[in-house]
Amino acid sequence: MKVIAVIPAAGLGTRMAPVGKKGVPSKQFFEINGTPIIIHTLRVFDRNPQVSQIVVALRKNEIERFRQQLEKEKLSAKVELVEGGEHRQESVANALASLKAAPDDIVLVHDAVRPFVDDEIIANVVREVEKHGAAIAGLPASDTIKQVDRAAEGAIITSTIPRERVVQAQTPQGFRYALIKRAFDSATADGFTGTDEASLVERLGESVWVVMGSARNVKITTPADLELAEFLLGRGRDTNLAG
Repeated sequence: MKVIAVIPAAGLGTRMAPVGKKGVPSKQFFEINGTPIIIHTLRVFDRNPQVSQIVVALRKNEIERFRQQLEKEKLSAKVELVEGGEHRQESVANALASLKAAPDDIVLVHDAVRPFVDDEIIANVVREVEKHGAAIAGLPASDTIKQVDRAAEGAIITSTIPRERVVQAQTPQGFRYALIKRAFDSATADGFTGTDEASLVERLGESVWVVMGSARNVKITTPADLELAEFLLGRGRDTNLAG
């Protein structure tokens, strides 16, 4: 059994760009302390002993330049690049199609802009996938969650959802290769687009387990997130990024 990490990185990340400004890099190429976010993320998976292969899905016009960057960072041995799609689901599907994997191999899908993931979270997701076939990292909700109906002037609360029944999904999201491939093939055949990889498995009626994520496993999608990431790295709070 091998563990393969898939990193979808073809998105533009428009929330990171200042209002009205064009020509800014995709969010995964914004830098933390002089290094692109995606490189920080790849370093974690590259040095993880459980992960034997990493597949990154990029926009076609970014592949060659990024290949050169991987060689400079000495990450090219473990990392393969494929062309991504217009949407995350298409990017992950392209990555899955490129794999030579056995049915029981484990695929971890991880956001390119979650550079503070650590080996413990990865190991816990892998362990649960080995036991159950599908698992994701997640956090219990700390805020009160309201269900709403959208209205012209905003939103109207329809109910309060008990926090003990809610988790905030993170990545990595892990699956046996046969299961995630079946879920993606079914979604493609039905024209279904999910909110994440787990949602595609859920619609097959399969159970997806949750392991504890981390408040530090933040997804960097806004300038405020980037400031937080720079603070965390600057304080040396994540040893995975310190080296």
